[in-house]
Amino acid sequence: MITEILKPLRKTLLQTTLTPTTELAVSGKSYRYVPLAAAGIDLAPVPYSLRILLESVLRSQDGFQITEKDVQNLARFASGKIKTAVEVPFKPARVILQDFTGVPAVVDLAAMRAAMARLGGKPEKVNPLIPVDLVVDHSIQTDFAGCPAALEKNTALEFDRNAERYTLLRWAQQSLNNFRVVPPSAGIIHQVNLEYLADVVHHRTQDNLLCPDSVLGTDSHTVMINGLGVLGWGVGGIEAEAVMLGQPYYMLAPQVVGVELTGKLPSGITATDLVLTLTEMLRKEGVVGKFVEFFGAGARNMPAADRAVLSNMAPEYGATTGYFPVDEQTILFLQQTGREPEQIAVAEQYCKVQKLFASPDQPVPEFSKTLTLDLASVEPCLAGPKRPQDRIPLSRFKNITSPPPERTLPETSPKTAPKIAPETVLSSENFPQQRRLPPDKTPVVIAAVTSCTNTSNPALMLAAGLLAKKAVEKGLRVPPWVKTSLAPGSRAVAAYLENAGLLKPLETLGFHVAGYGCMTCIGNSGPLAAEIEKQITENNLTAAAVLSGNRNFEGRVHPLVKANYLASPPLVVAFALAGVMETDMPAFLADNALFPAEDEIAEAVKKSGALSPAVYRNCYRNIFGFSETWNCIAAEPSELFAWNPQSTYIQEPPFLAAAQERRQEGTAVRGRVLALLGDSVTTDHISPAGSIKPDSPAGKFLTAAGTAKADFNSYGSRRGNDKIMTRGTFANIRIRNRLVPETEGGFTKFLPTGEVMPIYDAAVKYKEAGIPLVILAGAEYGTGSSRDWAAKGTALLGVKAVMARSFERIHRGNLVGMGVLPLEFAHGSSVESLQLTGEEEFTLPLIGADFLPGSEVSVFAEKPVTVNGREMFSTTEFRVTVRIDTPVELQYYLNGGILPAVLKLLK
Repeated sequence: MITEILKPLRKTLLQTTLTPTTELAVSGKSYRYVPLAAAGIDLAPVPYSLRILLESVLRSQDGFQITEKDVQNLARFASGKIKTAVEVPFKPARVILQDFTGVPAVVDLAAMRAAMARLGGKPEKVNPLIPVDLVVDHSIQTDFAGCPAALEKNTALEFDRNAERYTLLRWAQQSLNNFRVVPPSAGIIHQVNLEYLADVVHHRTQDNLLCPDSVLGTDSHTVMINGLGVLGWGVGGIEAEAVMLGQPYYMLAPQVVGVELTGKLPSGITATDLVLTLTEMLRKEGVVGKFVEFFGAGARNMPAADRAVLSNMAPEYGATTGYFPVDEQTILFLQQTGREPEQIAVAEQYCKVQKLFASPDQPVPEFSKTLTLDLASVEPCLAGPKRPQDRIPLSRFKNITSPPPERTLPETSPKTAPKIAPETVLSSENFPQQRRLPPDKTPVVIAAVTSCTNTSNPALMLAAGLLAKKAVEKGLRVPPWVKTSLAPGSRAVAAYLENAGLLKPLETLGFHVAGYGCMTCIGNSGPLAAEIEKQITENNLTAAAVLSGNRNFEGRVHPLVKANYLASPPLVVAFALAGVMETDMPAFLADNALFPAEDEIAEAVKKSGALSPAVYRNCYRNIFGFSETWNCIAAEPSELFAWNPQSTYIQEPPFLAAAQERRQEGTAVRGRVLALLGDSVTTDHISPAGSIKPDSPAGKFLTAAGTAKADFNSYGSRRGNDKIMTRGTFANIRIRNRLVPETEGGFTKFLPTGEVMPIYDAAVKYKEAGIPLVILAGAEYGTGSSRDWAAKGTALLGVKAVMARSFERIHRGNLVGMGVLPLEFAHGSSVESLQLTGEEEFTLPLIGADFLPGSEVSVFAEKPVTVNGREMFSTTEFRVTVRIDTPVELQYYLNGGILPAVLKLLK
């Protein structure tokens, strides 16, 4: 079913504009652009982020996909003439992917080509129409760490494990237009985007048109690029695929919350301390679904590298974006990272002529709400042990961290680890070489300098190196039970650390480069030493990880590590040295004179060339072709991908064939509850990325297919195979399903018989019985990564609707994109207030073509009760808001999802 809204798309998928263009001359060259003045409004009070949305709608107006009415609606909203949100058909300049979410996206594109061929159409119509970059960064794991050969060994294992996936990506690289691949070991997607890919102003060469660089990515931390004045955020893979194929990304015009930064960070306070403070502050404020835009003297004087740290964690503080407008700091960063002078001149002049360049003499825009943070109030901190917004000041950390309960250590550890007071200078002589965990402390078993969040920041990385240097000079060493690793977000980091003479001290403490990729930050932390894992499991120990990442959700970093803390790179090194969390860290740092002063860091920045164009030009000179191992992967270009039925990594997905089966138009659905979940259920809980347990449904499937346990790899690496991923949905070992409160992990009760079994097995039995399924949940359902498999797996399990108190933005869109109905409890109600047990039978609303997006409907929950000895049925009626937010989302839902709808358009 394609409504009148979508039918005109058959006429054109070309990038055209009905808005008149204007000429701009830069350095003797002439360019075209669509003037923002054509919107006919005063831009001064309009937030800069909304100006970019407005430019996109103006530029993309074609009378079919985007009409004059769309322009007028957004212009009126941006100028404050209307307060109700309007639909925005946003067309970004480009799309960016990482390999965990990029592989399933490429699989979907290959499947659409195959479906197009079966329908008698032309497969080559399924092709990106805008530039797409895929950066391979999510597959390398920290199998080896703390040794000089770690990088070489981890990289070799990565290529060996992922040969089938990488063959698919090589096929895409050679067979799809507008599709580039950055090979493994180049760096992390967002840091590569920041240091190299982002233009700030995009030049569309086919029609010589300039526009603001903007990007949608299949990773929630795509938002990091907002620190460079490039508007972008994470979306689901299926939404990104539609955008690649010429469709707009439909959204409601967001409220923009202004965050004024005043003052200056005190000495010794890092950008990490600031972003953790902001995350706590903005989570409490509630900015989900909103843009955050920074302004004020504190923002104006902040280097772009610090801004990127703040923008990176927008998903953690709940915002769609954390935006810094283009200004002098942006231009300086482009110069420091070796961008071409012509590109920089175009960016500056275009932004100035379009009123997209912020300067002190311009008025502050009018925001939906304004908050203020005095940078002088920020103090050193960590966040944890389970959520990024749970900030703990370093000064109070020791008092908050309580020792775990009394435990008995195995008798196979003959010696007792010495108790070391926090103020004691630690040296290698203080620790026995065997890895016996301290009996009365919370041991740090993982210390990882990792993640683009912080490794993109030279000041933070050089501070970590300086702290390591001071520690080595004082004879301090890391206890043998701590797994240490360094995973820079680009090769430029290792280069400037080596230039400064700081890579060697880090290596002395065990922080050898283990890989250039996400690694521990996304749960690719690799195994702990066997004796460490044995002590943790046999004695139910609470072990800790300290990492310079952006997420610390339960079960994410390592399945055996219950307490996970986010910290700046220098604090990661400090806690590695301490070895236990019960450390008075301010005293430890002061007594050993470890934390570097501002002038020391500044001198290291100068010495290292961390802000020198030569470092970055050398790093990115041959970024697409530097890996000979990648270049040697055999993959021939072709219209259709050659599926291998025996592959356990890549299979043609069933989404297109199953779309009609999932469609529910015209009939009400009567379903049972597959899982009853609580608050803050993350996409990691729904679709884990980490290791596959042998006794899980996915593990059993792989074993039956002849795959050895050593070759299981991870869920994240197997996202090209629906048979694995569906079995892994809700399989996180830390998920808690209230239908089986005594059991932790991916289990449920099969309600017709009361039998407890894995969620996948129950879903199969429900499907055999013809019973549709429902998920019940609390607030912030689907928080975390942009993981589209959290929605794909949900749909393939037979779930027709998810009812929750609230949804995180990306996951809600992904559910609609897979034909699953997101329903939000209305009027403050919840599972608890409605006294739902999850054992009811639910009658879900009928959603048809005449449904008004965002409306409320009734749901009926029926359960048997006994009255005066007679069994009767009690029915509870309650209201829910259908979170299909726009008319186009309704069409996607009615067609069974985005991909079936787009395929019909292309045919």
